[in-house]
Amino acid sequence: MNNGTHNKHDASDEWAMLDRIYRILTEEGYLGGSTSTERPPVVKFEHPAELKRLIHFPMDEKEPSSEATIEQIIRQVLHYSVRTGHPHFHNQLFAGVDPYGLTGSWITEALNTSQYTFEVGPTCTLIENAVIEKCLQLFGFPATGDGILCPGGSMSNMYAIVAARFRAVPDVKRTGVTNLPEPLVAFTSEDAHYSITKAVHWLGIGLNNLIKVKTDRGGRMIPEELERAIESVIASGRRPFFVNATAGTTVLGAFDDFTAIADICARYALWLHVDACLGGTAILSRSHRHLLAGVQRAHSLAWNPHKTLGAPLQCSVLVVQERGLLHECNAANADYLFQQDKFYDISYDTGDKSVQCGRKVDAIKFWLMYKARGETGLEALVDNAFECSRYLHELVRTRAGFRSVLTEFQYTNISFWYVPSWMRWTQEEPPTDRWWQRLYAVTVDIKERMVMRGTALVGYVPLLHKGIGNFFRMVVTCHPRPTRESMLFIVDEIERIGESLGKENNPK
Repeated sequence: MNNGTHNKHDASDEWAMLDRIYRILTEEGYLGGSTSTERPPVVKFEHPAELKRLIHFPMDEKEPSSEATIEQIIRQVLHYSVRTGHPHFHNQLFAGVDPYGLTGSWITEALNTSQYTFEVGPTCTLIENAVIEKCLQLFGFPATGDGILCPGGSMSNMYAIVAARFRAVPDVKRTGVTNLPEPLVAFTSEDAHYSITKAVHWLGIGLNNLIKVKTDRGGRMIPEELERAIESVIASGRRPFFVNATAGTTVLGAFDDFTAIADICARYALWLHVDACLGGTAILSRSHRHLLAGVQRAHSLAWNPHKTLGAPLQCSVLVVQERGLLHECNAANADYLFQQDKFYDISYDTGDKSVQCGRKVDAIKFWLMYKARGETGLEALVDNAFECSRYLHELVRTRAGFRSVLTEFQYTNISFWYVPSWMRWTQEEPPTDRWWQRLYAVTVDIKERMVMRGTALVGYVPLLHKGIGNFFRMVVTCHPRPTRESMLFIVDEIERIGESLGKENNPK
């Protein structure tokens, strides 16, 4: 055959790479947890220009590459990638991957099917239904509710806004938003995720019709400010229709008062959505699910098991109170795919409630994790993350030079500064604005040194709307399982680098 004459690999050779990839990933430190003190760095950082010199990125091969060349390319990519499963990676809202979830992800990729009809995804369809049913139960939604797995929390939040818009203006699918008698207005907190801002732009609602409600010092929406904002919008001749509350804000991990906000939404007949993409994982713990009190009154809720819980990216759930609504507001009735005269129960063809056509079978990841670990196993993971974050907070609250951004944290995000000894002030000389600006810059410098050393990745963020500059945001997740030792390492490393900066700069 012509293919054989131009290809160095026969079919068995091509599939043999899959036999080797587990070994390669393990040898490069991406699978499993090594107890060796000589574990690889979190990242071997190189600037883009240098990385382009080290790895040949252009796709200009004329002939097939040898198996040895392919393996070398794979190892190069792994060598210079970030090890999110490293015990000292705390840079994002996600980190290491649950091994059972990864197993589900590999199954998903091998099946290579889509989640639109029962015909091409029979077990996958029933698995997604089972995940939706479990999530409805977990968050106190009625069994008659519905849901869908989405490509990330941003899309989950957008689905919720689309559903709310459809409920407010049922004819909007036909007429669009340009001919509405009253512009629609959405509300979210000033500490909420930026996906809400993107969504109102994408959906034609407009940034001028998104009201960002003030939050308290801990990052929680102030209900009284929300009600005042709603009244102001009504007085302006516009129509409020959607309120986004947050369970676990991106930076401070704050949980809004869902009961108070639900009361307000009920008074004004507004759709309440809870963005629980981060903090929804607390529902798995009997000790911490009180943080989500009142979420059962929301019309919709988004949760990302791929964040704190460690399901592989991506795994994002949206649940709604009303069965059939997602199909009603999203369906396009493609007759080539959703034929009405099929030989099986077409209620299992769920693709028309999705804005996507091709849709990955993400549900298998969380489903297999739940099957393997059960309620008690998942709860233990969550409780351990909370316990380690509390220990970290105690360290930064009591250790010289560390300064906590908040006196209390609701979730597993812990935010703080480190003030090196060469910058510390006395009671007689309180810090000035110039001093604070220097501390914000030192925070960036410490982060850079950690990255270049490869010892740890810890994010830093400002909260400019609160007049606060850069501070460290340590995110504690379930995987790899954090320990008190791993928390102590971060504090020690930040202190070590901060003190070394003083010696190098010789501030005296």
